[in-house]
Amino acid sequence: MPTKSNNTGGRGGRRSGAGRKKSAVSEKAANGNPGGRPLEVLDIPEMEGADMPTPHDFLSAKQHDGSTLEAGEIYRETWEWLQKIGIAQKVSPQLLERYAMCSARWIQCEEMTTRLGYLSKHPTTGKPIPSPFINIGINYMNQANRLWDEIFQIVKENCSTEYGGLNPQDDVMERLLRARKGI
Repeated sequence: MPTKSNNTGGRGGRRSGAGRKKSAVSEKAANGNPGGRPLEVLDIPEMEGADMPTPHDFLSAKQHDGSTLEAGEIYRETWEWLQKIGIAQKVSPQLLERYAMCSARWIQCEEMTTRLGYLSKHPTTGKPIPSPFINIGINYMNQANRLWDEIFQIVKENCSTEYGGLNPQDDVMERLLRARKGI
């Protein structure tokens, strides 16, 4: 009879994030197409931009402490960045919503850790334990990073122009630092 440790299921197949990442189309073109496969560069005619999909209300919901969740703002900033580089239509709004929600929750956990400290009191024994917000925050941070990798992979595969400067992932770090300073 299998024990719990080796009855994990889903052991086969490719692990997410494993293996070599795909190169950007612009890199392949700059290197002279070393693989020899035909490059699919989309020749998109100038078109009117589409309006940003309206973010769901829960992304800007009022929190228990009276503050507003920042996920709606993160969603808007990320969508505007994608629109600026011409990839907004390739990324699904649900993926953006998940990324925005995880980033906002991560910032929220970091704020709580800063406010309440790294130690907490055990509910039954009363002894000090690590704050649960630390592990919750780490989980949200990892999830946000995985989702950002997904979004950025779509950008790399579909953007034939060079993109530079700040991206929304950099802005999340800036937002976290501003939250810690209380700005």
